[in-house]
Amino acid sequence: MKSLFRSMALVGAVTLAAMPAAVVAQEIAVIVKTTSSNFWQNVNRGAQAGMEGLDGYTMSFDGPASESDIAAQVNMVDNAINRGVAGIVLAPSDPEALVPSVQRAYESGIPVVIIDSMLAEGAEEYYQAFLSTDNQAAGELMAQTMIDAIGTEGQIAIMSYVPGVGSEIGRVGGFTDYIEANSDIEIVNTLYSQSQMATALNQTTDMLSAYPELDGIFGANEPTAVGMGRAIVQAGRQGSLTALGFDGNEDLQQFVRDGVLEAIAVQGSFQMGEMGVQTVVDLLAGEEVEEFINTGVVVVTADNIDSDEAQNVLY
Repeated sequence: MKSLFRSMALVGAVTLAAMPAAVVAQEIAVIVKTTSSNFWQNVNRGAQAGMEGLDGYTMSFDGPASESDIAAQVNMVDNAINRGVAGIVLAPSDPEALVPSVQRAYESGIPVVIIDSMLAEGAEEYYQAFLSTDNQAAGELMAQTMIDAIGTEGQIAIMSYVPGVGSEIGRVGGFTDYIEANSDIEIVNTLYSQSQMATALNQTTDMLSAYPELDGIFGANEPTAVGMGRAIVQAGRQGSLTALGFDGNEDLQQFVRDGVLEAIAVQGSFQMGEMGVQTVVDLLAGEEVEEFINTGVVVVTADNIDSDEAQNVLY
């Protein structure tokens, strides 16, 4: 696969060399799920850091206003291909819908590095590396955190985000499977916020009302966990149930400090951007890269939130 890509990249380079100078700009397009999230803005900061000292390259950063606007993200990838970018770093919002565009990039000799969420099975031949938290392992880690907090019995709820997204499948699937395999805890419901904070707030409010004896609740990404935390505060349930979140913006950090959330699992979002850009540059230089690069996760609690390990991933 790698040798075929390099051959295609050479063809692409010859084609680009024949184009006007304005088109030959060595642009690396970083396209994320949405630009309206601190998580993805931290990916942007990491990508900018990865560009430092790279002479001859420029970087663009783009993403839809909402993670659910999949058509807009497809258009962004297609537009990047049309303008002849040197490489693409992509966090796909949908595992199926982005495959044709990534295939087209591959056929155009443009290296693609996927971050955060995998594409559908069978699409691996069209991209050269996948950088992510091991979401299944992270979900299992949070499940064990829940068991440690409430024991092996009780009722919990899951506040998820966009069904079918690669990170959601691994993260929530890992959490669910681990709870079911290692405890008698009942998962009373799983709701999907579409990564909208206000939706998560309303859904959590309804969940807390429907299950007043709920022992625990898990918010599986940044906007969902923020909405969940705000609902817990508004309902006066702080301290009466174990709440776990995912990601690490300022709101979630404050929830941990205030005891609203017992813990948050924080991904290396900065590392996704920085290492994503660097991996594209390595591919353009003809170097071999690892097909999977784990960018890690840190469980942050009130006890370790000020440690160097936590501060290096919080944003």
